[in-house]
Formats: sequence, structure tokens, C-alpha cells
Amino acid sequence: MSDILNTILARKAQEVAALKACIRLAEQRARAADAAATRGFEAALRAKLAKGVSAVIAEVKKASPSKGVLRADFNPAEIAIRYEVGGAACLSVLTDVDFFQGSDAYMQAARAACTLPVLRKDFIIDAYQVYEARALGADCVLLIASALQDSRLAEFSELARELGLDALIEVHDSEEMARALATGGSLIGVNNRNLRTFETNMDTSVTLKRDFPESGLFVTESGIHSSADVEKLRNAGIHAFLVGEAFMRQPDPGAALAALFGDCR
Repeated sequence: MSDILNTILARKAQEVAALKACIRLAEQRARAADAAATRGFEAALRAKLAKGVSAVIAEVKKASPSKGVLRADFNPAEIAIRYEVGGAACLSVLTDVDFFQGSDAYMQAARAACTLPVLRKDFIIDAYQVYEARALGADCVLLIASALQDSRLAEFSELARELGLDALIEVHDSEEMARALATGGSLIGVNNRNLRTFETNMDTSVTLKRDFPESGLFVTESGIHSSADVEKLRNAGIHAFLVGEAFMRQPDPGAALAALFGDCR
């Protein structure tokens, strides 16, 4: 499992090249321009926090490289409906095909089934994918600091803003946090999972929250499975969460969400 991220990024470069050959950038730009209005991803999280309740980004994910298939009975639309009933603020939908068994169609089906804003969770390495996300109907894109140089991180953040998308900038350490904040972005996700080894450690979020600016929105991601995990993070002043695996393994993901975050509705 050494350096999975590099393997994923190498495959993603091939995938994007094939997409560009199939649908030209000019066409993706036109499709993005014609897309319906976004739903306000960051605004939905802040609205929950303003009410004094947990803001949960509930993830729709069929599989992962480290755990394999998480949910064989996988219906993105039904899962999205259950998450909305369970009190989710937003959705995150995996669209990477080769490593997460995701699909653009899964994201579109989930979004169409509910009123929640949706993050297209994928590995963005090219501006083409930002336009593509907007064209597909996403409300937010994921930008992974460890996958992007500063110039690209800033470029894609600005492009997302121009297109009306929110950008969740994902970091893993203090250096990446500084780089993310330098883009002017306010929505920062701290991934407790090291994408190069896939090991998780929630102390990553606890440590990085200490120096996080009050004006920003801090989201903790990965490794959250129990009420003790949630309590530990809340005690560190963290109230926005991205959770997937813990819900995907349950018969009713929405009921699992409501049980883990009793205050989210």
C-alpha cells in the first residue's frame, strides 16, 4: 500500500487525457455555462453550524482501495434520500471509477433524489475537471493539496469560484494547511487518513484545529466511527464532519447518521 496517491494520480492523468480527446474543453466550458444554479455547499454547512448543530457531509461510496466493496447493495439515489432524512447538511459522492468504483452517474442520481448540495469527490489534476464537475451538476469540488502544486491549487480554487462552485481544499498537515489558506479559500477539510499509506489518526484534526482561523470552516474527514470519536473531535472545537464508511456498512445509512450525530436535525 506504499504511496497509493501517486498510483491514483498517474491513472487519473491517463483518464483526463482520454476525456479531453472525447469531449473538447470548449464543449465542457459550454456545458458548465448552461448548468443549473448550484445549491451552496459551504452555505449549507454554515447554516447547520449557525443553529448550533453538527454539520455532516454524508458520503455515498461503494468501495475504497483499502477496504474493498463497502456496500454491495448500492443505490445512490436511495442513500441520498436516507441521508437527507437523517439530517445531513451536504453529500459527498465518489466519482473515481478505477479505485473507488464510483461514477459520475452516481453523483447525478444522488443529487437528483434530494435537495442537498453535493461534493464531487474525485482527484482533480486539471482545470478540465473543474469545468466537467460544474457541467455534471456538482455544487462543490475537492482539491487535494498533496496532489497539486501551489499554482494549480490557486488556479483551480479561483476557477471554481468563477464557476459558482465551492471548493473543499483537503490537507493533511500544517504545511498543507498554510498552502490552502493562502489560496483565500475558507472551506478546509483535514483528512485524518494519510493518502499515501491509508492509515488514519484523528489527532491530525485535533492538532490542526488549534491554529485554524475563526473565519474559516474546518471539516474533519475519515476515521470517524463511534460516538467517542465524535466527542473527541467536538471537544477540540470541531463541529463539521465528513463521514462515509461508518454509514455505508449499515442497513439504513440515514438512521446511522442520525444515531451518530443526534443533534444534526
